[in-house]
Amino acid sequence: MSRILKNNFKVFILIGIYFFLSGCKSNIGSDLRNGDLLFVTAKETGLSGAINNVTQKQGNASFDHIGILEKDGRAFFVLHAAPKGGSQRQTLNDFLKDQAEDGQNVVVYRLRPEYQKTIPSAIEEAKLMLGKPYNFNYILDENSYYCSDFIERAFRKDHIFKLEPMTFKDPKTGKTNAFWEEFYQKRNLKVPEGELGCNPNGLAGSDKLERTKELK
Repeated sequence: MSRILKNNFKVFILIGIYFFLSGCKSNIGSDLRNGDLLFVTAKETGLSGAINNVTQKQGNASFDHIGILEKDGRAFFVLHAAPKGGSQRQTLNDFLKDQAEDGQNVVVYRLRPEYQKTIPSAIEEAKLMLGKPYNFNYILDENSYYCSDFIERAFRKDHIFKLEPMTFKDPKTGKTNAFWEEFYQKRNLKVPEGELGCNPNGLAGSDKLERTKELK
């Protein structure tokens, strides 16, 4: 009799764990909406730190990546351009797992009500760009995209975001950041100072967006 009770107890524990984990997964997307923008917090070193060093805006959080959320029935996907995989459609769970493995967090921003109507066409535009390679030069190119470039293009028809002159100068010294100087030198390219472009911090600073939550 005690063996039966023990076995039943184990079954109840397993069922409880299953429903707990299922609840956690559903809670992640419970208040997310189609077209939400997922910003990934920046690291302090490497490429991530170098991007943040020259793009961080006063008063805003620091980000180095961005994707747009697509809600398809009960499933959630993230459309984004990343160094690994280029322009892609990734499940939300896999996207969050990738960021967690890199020790980065995801913050949700949402278009203000008056701009929500632009989301369906933006997602369709984003889907048309899937499969294109990642733009490792961060110089605008019609055949490859980097993360914020991918999002800006998706919403371009409705002028949600705008391209601005890029800078690669360290705000503390006023000189070109050493990382970027070496970065472009290795590619036999001139640092594209002043050329049009965009970055996650710039997009996050748009007055058309409002921050809603951090995904954990």
